[in-house]
Amino acid sequence: MIRFHAALAFAGTLLLATQGFAQTAGKTVIATPNAPEAIGPYSQAIKIGNMVFLAGQVAIDPKTKQFMKDAGIEDQTRQTLENLKAVLEADGLTMEHIVSTSVFMKDLNDFGKMNGVYGSYFKTAPPARATVEVARLPLDAKVEIVAIAVRP
Repeated sequence: MIRFHAALAFAGTLLLATQGFAQTAGKTVIATPNAPEAIGPYSQAIKIGNMVFLAGQVAIDPKTKQFMKDAGIEDQTRQTLENLKAVLEADGLTMEHIVSTSVFMKDLNDFGKMNGVYGSYFKTAPPARATVEVARLPLDAKVEIVAIAVRP
């Protein structure tokens, strides 16, 4: 019975991988100078079909290219969301198109402050969200946010 389940799981994984491979042919990179440029082997966002997968953003000012290391959680959250907004705008989308976010925080004691700023960007039908505390973020950021958007 275990072998049957393992074979079934492998077949399902193979099917998903095959479908994913077929979809990568229509993969489009989204990039804008109005958000921090990718500093590694990743894209600011990838569009496939009607979905846009946005890379995690931290509080880097795209004009100065400087990380806001001395900023509080509210300002870091605001800049992070503005960066996500800029990437969306490069593809003709808005924050209202976001259906899911993952928020990574250095200190969940700052959740209330982060959440206050976050809520100001999603007034109606906010996206599904997961928020977790992590040991460390790139550039020792206080917050990083990843998003998925869907074009209607």
